[in-house]
Amino acid sequence: MALDSRASISRRAFAGRTLGIAVGAMAAVPGAAPSAATGPTAAPRFLDVHVHLTQAWASSPMLSVETLLHWMDKHGVVQAVVLPLVSPEAWYYTIGCDWVLQQTQPHRDRLIPFCDIDPRTVYLKPTEMAPMLARYVAAGAKGLGEHKCGTAIDDPRNLNIFRACSELHLPVLLHMDSVRNTDAPGLPGLERALKAAPGATFIGHATAWWSSISADVTPQALGGYPTGRVKPGGAIDRLMDRYENLYGDLSAGSGLNAIRRDLDFGREFLIRRADRLLFGTDYLAEGQVVEQFAFLDKLDLPAEVQAKIFRDNARRILGLP
Repeated sequence: MALDSRASISRRAFAGRTLGIAVGAMAAVPGAAPSAATGPTAAPRFLDVHVHLTQAWASSPMLSVETLLHWMDKHGVVQAVVLPLVSPEAWYYTIGCDWVLQQTQPHRDRLIPFCDIDPRTVYLKPTEMAPMLARYVAAGAKGLGEHKCGTAIDDPRNLNIFRACSELHLPVLLHMDSVRNTDAPGLPGLERALKAAPGATFIGHATAWWSSISADVTPQALGGYPTGRVKPGGAIDRLMDRYENLYGDLSAGSGLNAIRRDLDFGREFLIRRADRLLFGTDYLAEGQVVEQFAFLDKLDLPAEVQAKIFRDNARRILGLP
């Protein structure tokens, strides 16, 4: 989740838009019922691995299931992974796993819930983590995340969570920056996590992850959006070469910046790593501007690369038909 990507429009204006039926966007989901859509319905193309449902808080309105489904229909997003936010550093307020599971339950053909546990939870024993996650899995959760714990990525408590995910063979969507799941240039902490949890599938996201596309990343850049040409040999490529269970989430400003800062390298990277990249947006607010759709279209990627990044890799990781 990227806080700087939030934007909103009037809910009254949204409600006044013409409603249609999103038949086309559901064609790729066997047995799925159509849902109401706003504006033209896009062709079904995407599985978005990174969206959120939010509750009303202070002056911020909620992002409801209905609004999310409208947005998905409009942009050709057939299915989306809905991520809770359980750590105090993650969001303005906690978005709990039980709430996400309850909200998505009537729409599991399209909305895929994840779960999370903050490993700093008082009284939580390492041996209890896998059974707790198994309860969420039994309720429909397909992975762990968005994991935004305010510790080092290789904090022993984090490693306990990752080992539990390894035991259950769960994907783990990680937010890495200068506050959450922190690391150093070269991502040595992430490598320790990969070694500790070989049965988990790690999905990197946010600034510390995406700035590491370049070999000349600095400690300061791990918390920001570096510009300029990418120096080959970055930690992402090195770790992807070594660990088959490592993937990248292209969502938010961090994912967009990593590819857009050096278009020649970025396009080549998408093609070369087509088996390891996942389409995502970090959609979390009504009226939010999401640039991934138009930007990726402009790159004119080969059809087989689009298919892998836009949906097939995520389906494989999540065990979907």
